[in-house]
Amino acid sequence: MRRTAVLLLALVLAGCGGGGRAHGTATLWVTENRGANVVWSGAVPAGLNGIQTVERKLKVSTRYGGRFVQSIDGISGSLGKQRDWFFYVNGVEGGESAASVRLKPGDVLWWDYRHWTGATMDVPVVAGAYPQPFLHAGPTNVVGDPAVARPIARQVHGTANGKATDRSRIVIGGALAPGAVRIAQHGTGYELDLGTAAARRLARDPAALRYRF
Repeated sequence: MRRTAVLLLALVLAGCGGGGRAHGTATLWVTENRGANVVWSGAVPAGLNGIQTVERKLKVSTRYGGRFVQSIDGISGSLGKQRDWFFYVNGVEGGESAASVRLKPGDVLWWDYRHWTGATMDVPVVAGAYPQPFLHAGPTNVVGDPAVARPIARQVHGTANGKATDRSRIVIGGALAPGAVRIAQHGTGYELDLGTAAARRLARDPAALRYRF
């Protein structure tokens, strides 16, 4: 009986992890023109790659052996018109084929169709997936007015006006216009600069920057 019970337990555990699929859900956003128009937004199964995920919800055509997206929902990339699909995972630009990226529970996959030039082709990190990427590139120090910094720090599981060395940071005010937002790489992490009005909105609503480049 004991051997049978052990075998049954092993089969149950194998079934729970079968196929390499992750349990839980991720989030998929599909937009146009730097987030200006939302094509689709919602929950998707975790464990799929970046192309399989969008294929679950919209019609997709691919190129180069299925490793790169040509069109989504009938919206097609064009080299001549310099318009294409770009993808981000947790706010960070994909540096490889989306077919090589497998989503984990809680991840945010964002496909955006936009015009590009040589100078604007690469956008390494975007603010519109906030609080990603700070949830994955901490610890984060939020610097500025304590009444605004504290709620923002809670959103990113960081500290407000901390003294310790930070990997990522969020800076309120500074030389930015009140409604301005700017994000960039900061060493091995990221820095988000917020104008005072933008920071107050974010403190009240963690989705205030959604889809914003």
